[in-house]
Amino acid sequence: MKRIYVEEKWCLGCHLCEYECAFANSGIADMVKALKGKEIHPRIQVEDGDGVHFAVNCRHCTDPLCVKSCIAGALSKDGDGMVVIDQNKCVGCYTCVMVCPYGAIMPAENGKVAQKCMLCTDNMKQGEPNCVKYCINRAIVFEDRG
Repeated sequence: MKRIYVEEKWCLGCHLCEYECAFANSGIADMVKALKGKEIHPRIQVEDGDGVHFAVNCRHCTDPLCVKSCIAGALSKDGDGMVVIDQNKCVGCYTCVMVCPYGAIMPAENGKVAQKCMLCTDNMKQGEPNCVKYCINRAIVFEDRG
């Protein structure tokens, strides 16, 4: 399965991936209308510290703690091995947020349900997620490393 991997040695800490993620998941075709003057809620987060920058996103674990701990059954693995969230089933208990060892699940914009990276499966147009496609330094890649 293809996953998003981060090459932290190339990450500049520009946070462009966060904006591209928020835009891709906004449902609005114009980036300015989607993001200007608004607080963004990306499904990928850039961590900065001591000169090191890296993007944190869902790892789509082989044996995911988030799926095991979801009391509502909102998190599951699909046939390709991707960890998916059904926001219609999510009750907003945030147990998944607490158990994710990577900090890759977070409250959604409305604060009532959880959200996570789903590899832009709902909005992918060009074969790779926006955070990968528009990373200016190619610090984020979308590949199958077996």
